[in-house]
Amino acid sequence: MNDQRDQQPLPSTLYTEEYFLTACEGYNEFTASEGEHLSRRLAAAFKLAEVTPGMTVLDVGCGRGEILRHCAKLGADAYGIDYAAVAVKMSQTVIQGVDGVVPGKTAVMQADAKFLPFPNSAFDRVLMFDVVEHLHPWELHQAMLEAHRVLKPDGRFIIHTAPNVWYDRYAYPVVRLVRTLMGQGDRYPRDPRQFGVAVNQHVHVNEQSIMSLGRALRQAGFQGKVWLDSPPQHRNESRILAALRRLAFEVPPFRWFFEREVFAVARKA
Repeated sequence: MNDQRDQQPLPSTLYTEEYFLTACEGYNEFTASEGEHLSRRLAAAFKLAEVTPGMTVLDVGCGRGEILRHCAKLGADAYGIDYAAVAVKMSQTVIQGVDGVVPGKTAVMQADAKFLPFPNSAFDRVLMFDVVEHLHPWELHQAMLEAHRVLKPDGRFIIHTAPNVWYDRYAYPVVRLVRTLMGQGDRYPRDPRQFGVAVNQHVHVNEQSIMSLGRALRQAGFQGKVWLDSPPQHRNESRILAALRRLAFEVPPFRWFFEREVFAVARKA
């Protein structure tokens, strides 16, 4: 592990209500439906959990609380922890009164992913959606060890993180060059962290590739599958660009660099 003295945890105060409502992935769907509908990305990650009635689920870094709401609607007992006090408050509001169903139990508390306040082997599912990139390597290792500890022997650990760091390092410069040649370079800053949500420059400290996330899981005692995916590409563009896009997003090894999102489903080794 890297020297912890140079990698202090991010202050929880960086995660404000404004962050969760204007920058944290899925905020458009959340504000439009008050947590009733999930974004494409969150829905894809949640589907992997295959939550069923009677399960116990832990959402590490529960954020606004919509995943807890969906677990409860399925009849699972859902527990959420978040580092930020504002996230706990938002989640508590969202999980109150799930209409039209007999929900499972829900609870939210402020806690650190590195020190989970739960007993060993307590959960059928541990979810970690869009949290990995906010934890320094040493923090991620400790958080994964804690996930391993609280997961039941036959439980499942589901992760989503973005962006794929290989995209930022190797593919984005190519994309930026092509777009610049097309006269669109002003939309593609030199630093990919300035593209899209600018606040990620300050809160993303450990972006992953399929290789690094797989290695982190193995080091914490997990085994499983790590893969890449991207949003559907529906664009009106020339045949040449469409062909290049298919090459980049569908053909190895190119897709290892151009796909943006990293998923994992793991079990105890």
